[in-house]
Amino acid sequence: MANRISLNGTSYHGAGAIGEIVNEVNQRGFKKAFVASDPDLIKFGVTAKVTDLLDEAGIPYSVYSDIKPNPTIENVKNGVAAFKESEADCIIAIGGGSSMDTSKAIGIIITNPEFEDVRSLEGVAPTKNPCVPIIAVPTTAGTAAEVTINYVITDVEKQRKFVCVDTHDMPIVAVVDPEMMSTMPKGLTAATGMDALTHAIEGYITKGAWEMTDMFHLEAIKLISQNLRAAVANEKEGREGMALGQYIAGMGFSNVGLGIDHSMAHTLSAHYDTPHGMACAQLLPISMEFNRDYTGEKYREIARAMGVDGVDAMSQEEYRDAAIAAVRQLSEDVAIPAKNDRIVEAELEQLAEDALNDACYPGNPREATKEQVIEMFRQLM
Repeated sequence: MANRISLNGTSYHGAGAIGEIVNEVNQRGFKKAFVASDPDLIKFGVTAKVTDLLDEAGIPYSVYSDIKPNPTIENVKNGVAAFKESEADCIIAIGGGSSMDTSKAIGIIITNPEFEDVRSLEGVAPTKNPCVPIIAVPTTAGTAAEVTINYVITDVEKQRKFVCVDTHDMPIVAVVDPEMMSTMPKGLTAATGMDALTHAIEGYITKGAWEMTDMFHLEAIKLISQNLRAAVANEKEGREGMALGQYIAGMGFSNVGLGIDHSMAHTLSAHYDTPHGMACAQLLPISMEFNRDYTGEKYREIARAMGVDGVDAMSQEEYRDAAIAAVRQLSEDVAIPAKNDRIVEAELEQLAEDALNDACYPGNPREATKEQVIEMFRQLM
């Protein structure tokens, strides 16, 4: 069996990287951009950091902002109609996972119109054509959607999220500029940062992990654990470290998958509109405890990457405890609440069924019963 790695053709990293967007648009011969960004980023002038550059360069564009934190089928369909009306030939996605996921779905449907119902994109859809060229500009350090082949859409009618996995949706250019992330409030910085840590840890222990992705994930765990606290304090070096760490995590997990933490988090977002990063963060120590006996020596390396001293002298039980304790401590230090008061006891069975049917679950190193998933959800209540 061959292991596949799919990454951006080009990526830019560091303060001021957005200055490369105009060059990319011009060199690639694009005539008009479809700028997809959420309303808050437009309101607070974050999107303007990019559109001002387009204005100065005389590059025409239209703006689409019908994007929710957990983007819906309706957001995508409206976006497809807006893209057609705009007569643009590329997409500049500015935002967190919501803007980029919406852009991926729009771009895929434009070039593969047989999937215009959106729901048929779930899983590994047999699309034939690459999506509309996307230049992805993240404003959060967490989802790494700018370097992944995944996107997630919410089906409001059926109260569920569905994951789409498609190499045709990869942005052709990623522009990872920590200055675009500097306006994130503390709570969002913490939640998206813990989402990035979840990507790195789940990607490291998932069934499909291999040497190259292990390398990415361990470096991501190290960078995130070293920089998240400083990023939450809005320190420049912390922002820079998180921007890089979350991207490296995306280089890994996009190619090998995730696990039960993400399958449960998708369910919480679909049922209660719980922010994705927050759900992942709250579930991470719980899912790590569930998986601990199915991970070989990997928790030792997680503990080491998180800065735990003396791991080589520890027993297997001790370094597994140490890895979980380090995650709990980081989560506590960045003020992630331990409980989710939106969960309803009467809905636990449905939540568990949905989690076990989520596309991320099969990558988990340990098989779970419905009762075990219910118990993990109950630990959050």
